[in-house]
Amino acid sequence: MYLKLFATSVALFATVLVAPLVGQAPAKEPITPIEPARITRPAVVELGKKLYFDPRLSKSGFISCNSCHNLSMGGSDNLKTSIGHNWQKGPINSPTVLNSGLNVAQFWDGRAATLKAQAGGPIANPGEMAFTHELAVGMLTTIPGYVTEFQKAFGDKTIDIDRVTEAIAAFEETLVTPNSRFDKWLKGDRRALTLEEQSGYALFKASGCTACHNGPAAGGAAFRKMGVVEPYKTDNPAEGRAAVTGKDADRFNFKVPTLRNVELTYPYFHDGAADTLGESVEIMGRIQLGRRYTADETAKIVAFLKTLTGDQPAFTMPLLPPSSDATPRPEPFKP
Repeated sequence: MYLKLFATSVALFATVLVAPLVGQAPAKEPITPIEPARITRPAVVELGKKLYFDPRLSKSGFISCNSCHNLSMGGSDNLKTSIGHNWQKGPINSPTVLNSGLNVAQFWDGRAATLKAQAGGPIANPGEMAFTHELAVGMLTTIPGYVTEFQKAFGDKTIDIDRVTEAIAAFEETLVTPNSRFDKWLKGDRRALTLEEQSGYALFKASGCTACHNGPAAGGAAFRKMGVVEPYKTDNPAEGRAAVTGKDADRFNFKVPTLRNVELTYPYFHDGAADTLGESVEIMGRIQLGRRYTADETAKIVAFLKTLTGDQPAFTMPLLPPSSDATPRPEPFKP
């Protein structure tokens, strides 16, 4: 009799306390899981990967897309602002390329509507790769390996900037980071997050953070003013969305950054002014929400944010096609 009662009690305990932890999907959440990439054009993606890592698309022959969006560093460069041609200090923090296909637009001010439009910008920017589209295409046409790669990817040997940027964008679209612990929790694994992390997420939602940081990328889907409750003080000259629209109302409106893999993409904000996640949480709480978090609250939110780190892109580094004798030589890099 007593054994039967004990067994019943244990079963009830398991039902009440353990069942909610495993196997039951949570209620609908403002942040949704990231799904793995679906590759439908493998030859185009493979070509784009080579172009992404190829420094010959820069005037100096030293800078590639990966220089500022390093795939071993969360898709960024961990610098306050990036370093470009001839060691020029860039004007803005390098946003992560990971999950960038989920963004409403590209660049902090959204001046590029698509990844393809974004891909051509740095190549011709004198402060970044400092080449021209014409010279980049001319260089690629002199490399037999690339001629073959373009034919394999697109069906003929035509090489132009449209195909260059299309291929780079196709590769970048594969750079998604699924299977974070938070995604596993969203999909029903109730043990994927600790109590501290769950408390941090609850506080994150209750504070209103998900008004901007929502969807699969936990951001990237809208433009918002930096400094809603208090002005954000910075010496960075970036105007935000106003530089694109010309509207004063858009001044200091920036694309909401994704919080996916955010523990890897320090320093934070468009000016790279916040060195740590804790500092960024404190600043955002104060200037965006009018809230001053305690040290314990900050630690809980930071703990939650670290659960957003997913599987990093895994691939074999590409073997770049060798230059031919006809390939234009880059100018010497001047330190």
